Amino acid sequence: MSVPRRPPALLTAPLLALALLLTGCGFSITSTPTTPATSAAPAAAPGQGAAGPESGAASVLRESASEEPAPSPAEIPGLGPLTRAQIPDDARQAFVVTGEGEDSNRSSTMLYTREDPAEGWESSAGPWVAHNGMKGWTDHHVAGDLRSPRGVYSLTDAGGRLPDPGALLPYDEHPRFAVDGEGFFGEPLEGSFDYVVAINYNRTEGVSPLDRTRPLGLERGGGIWIHVDHGGPTQGCVSIPEERMEQLLRTLDPELKPVIVMGDAQSLRR
Repeated sequence: MSVPRRPPALLTAPLLALALLLTGCGFSITSTPTTPATSAAPAAAPGQGAAGPESGAASVLRESASEEPAPSPAEIPGLGPLTRAQIPDDARQAFVVTGEGEDSNRSSTMLYTREDPAEGWESSAGPWVAHNGMKGWTDHHVAGDLRSPRGVYSLTDAGGRLPDPGALLPYDEHPRFAVDGEGFFGEPLEGSFDYVVAINYNRTEGVSPLDRTRPLGLERGGGIWIHVDHGGPTQGCVSIPEERMEQLLRTLDPELKPVIVMGDAQSLRR
C-alpha cells in the first residue's frame, strides 16, 4: 500500500499480519360505544325541542371514540431502543449487519430506507450473506483483536481497485486497493478490495478509505470497511459478495445520510 488511501486487507499470511495489526481490514379497542336501547324518548321540557337519537355532545364523543389511532412509524426489525436511539434523525438509509452470535464470524445484511419519516423504515435490499471479524463482535475494538466493532457509523466514502461502478458516494479508484495472500481458512484474498465502503469507525470523514488518520489513536484499530467477500472471516470488516457490493455502491446516497448498524443479533436488540 502507498500513501493515497488503500490499506492492506484481511491478510493472514505471516508477512501480512504485522502490517494489518493497526489497521483492521484496510491497513451499529377501538370500541364503538353501543347506544343502549331506549324504550321511549323522554318528554321534552317546556321550551326545549325533543332530543333526537343522539345529542350533539353524544355525537362528538361517538366520532372521537371510533377514530383509529395514528399508526406509529415502522421500525427496523431486530433493533432495540438503545440501538435505534443511535441512528441519527436525519439518516434515511441504514445498512443493517446482524451477526449470528457474539463470537460468530457469519452475518446477514439488509438495507432499509425511510423516504417518509412519518411512515418509517422499509426494507429495500437483502437479505445478503456476509462475514465479519474472525472472533465475532466487541463494544471496544482494539487493533488486532479480530472482532468487528458494534455500533452505528456513518458511511461517507468509497473506493476500490476497479473503476467506479456508478457509486453515489465519492469514489477513489486506486491501485493500492490491491491485496494478495490468504485468509484465515486458506482462501485467496485477491479482489477483496476491488470495491469498498469505509465505515466511519476511528477515521476522518470525507477522505479516501485509504487515509490512515486515526482520531482515537492507533491502538483502537481502523481501516474497517464493507468490502468484497473472499469466502472467509475478516480482520474486523464486513464483507459481502461482489455483485452485492456493486449494488450497494449504486444505492448508498449521500443525500440520504446512510449509516451502518452492526453487531450480533442479541446486542442489536438492546
